[in-house]
Amino acid sequence: MNRKKKPLIGVTGPDRGGRAAWWATRWLLKKAGARVCWITPSRRRRIEDLDGLVIGGGADVAPQLYGQERMEEVFEAARERQTLRRKLVILLLFPLIYLVRRLLSGHTAAKKDSDRDDLELGLIRKGLDEGIPLLGICRGAQLINVALGGTLHQALTDFYTETPQIRSVLPRKKVELEPGSRLLKILECNPCKVNALHSQAIDEPGEGLRIVAREEPTGVTQAVEHRDYPFVIGVQWHPEFMPQSEGQFGLFIALTAAAADKQRERLGEALSNS
Repeated sequence: MNRKKKPLIGVTGPDRGGRAAWWATRWLLKKAGARVCWITPSRRRRIEDLDGLVIGGGADVAPQLYGQERMEEVFEAARERQTLRRKLVILLLFPLIYLVRRLLSGHTAAKKDSDRDDLELGLIRKGLDEGIPLLGICRGAQLINVALGGTLHQALTDFYTETPQIRSVLPRKKVELEPGSRLLKILECNPCKVNALHSQAIDEPGEGLRIVAREEPTGVTQAVEHRDYPFVIGVQWHPEFMPQSEGQFGLFIALTAAAADKQRERLGEALSNS
């Protein structure tokens, strides 16, 4: 593919941190045949310049954006349930945990990033208006849902009273995919093993979205896709950290193909108007 003809895909992230996710996503998109640019609150790009968009992971979405107040009592109760042994382990491993969190997301779960919220919500809404292919990863899937009027679970502790909550960059979580979904056709596995780095998840899906993957056995939403757009998919896991999986790499191949279609569509419109 000629370099000039490669579609341009933007990848959003925070101004501080998030480098590991950016480089991993960039590598997979370039491998899939795309040009890639990083978009942050201080590195903005117009949606008109892009053929596709990845809304990356990171800080929790502010609950005010989906009509809720922050549930401090939920987080406080979760902290109180920690055993003394676990508290000691966390204390001893805190430097390593902090470093991993900074590399993967750039923020702690409780930290807000209102500038990034505003940037990404604007890009999602304009992208939907323009028919730009969208892939939401973790926080990105949640934000696509919020942009379409959906809500989130601020905390998932109630889902894991009997089943331990998995938090791992390794594919240790099992998810069941919806038959007939675009995501199932891309991943070609059912059930699939994925990683898990999130503390929130989609509750009520936004307008036009349908739930196409759930965690086993809790039923927590793990992926959504739009019924009406050619490519609007949100996954709760981090496919950029599973390059060994052909199915997960397939997500980036499918996004790049959809972005190439959008690029050709625009070129055709430009030629017809000239």
